[in-house]
Amino acid sequence: MPAELLTGKEAAESLYEELKPLIKKLDPKLVIIQVGEEATSTVYIEHKKKACEQIGMRCEHVMLDFHSTFETLLEVVERLNADDDVTGIVVQLPLPPHLAAALPLIQRAIHPKKDVDGFTAYNLGKIFLSKDFEHLPPATPAGIIALLEYYHVSLAGKHVVIVGRSNLVGKPLAIMCLNRDATVTVCHSKTTDLHQKTLQADILISAVGSPKMITADMMKKGVVVIDVGITRTDNGTLQGDVDFDAVKELASAITPVPGGVGPMTVASVIKNTVRAKERQI
Repeated sequence: MPAELLTGKEAAESLYEELKPLIKKLDPKLVIIQVGEEATSTVYIEHKKKACEQIGMRCEHVMLDFHSTFETLLEVVERLNADDDVTGIVVQLPLPPHLAAALPLIQRAIHPKKDVDGFTAYNLGKIFLSKDFEHLPPATPAGIIALLEYYHVSLAGKHVVIVGRSNLVGKPLAIMCLNRDATVTVCHSKTTDLHQKTLQADILISAVGSPKMITADMMKKGVVVIDVGITRTDNGTLQGDVDFDAVKELASAITPVPGGVGPMTVASVIKNTVRAKERQI
């Protein structure tokens, strides 16, 4: 029996319906800063802007030149920090190479109460306490958790295997799964015998960005598969980490690429912006 398709679009639409009354009441404002016209960044920003328009949230797009300095970017962040009308701030990734190394400093510059991507040390630190303190969690991990909840996939007692240990997805997602009583294994480029680790997964999550690296022989029958990776191939198509066509016959549920985790990441940014406004007032 083919796997159930866990579509982020459906789950995101459900979340937006819940948020619409709060957005109308609170009138939050999201500001997205983009440095340079990197194609992937532009696409992601358009998704955020479209979602904001759809649900009636104010959204401003601040465009900076590709060659903008670190100091220029910080000046913009500080201006937005000081503006009481601005609820949430997102610095769109990836940044140009000359700014990429300074990413921790850029993230630190965003005031934690306006950090709707959930990347500041303060907001990351809070998720270590318990799920009750996940007030502004990282957007992609939060989106994955919300997607599983929407489709009634419980984490309690399950063995979750995460492939990828980035600060943006793998590490915080592991903590958020632990907060929900899962047993968690995190694998990465130095993991030995990855195949044996992934075969143990009840829920397998890949966030690497390596097309089709997760194959059917790496998982047991009935596993739930969450594919976070997304890569644009030479022919222009988008490909996930998982060999979808082969795995869908083995898994009990699987996310598509695109249309799985991506919409939930956007929805999580929107939800965090609403939550930020609630906490600010």
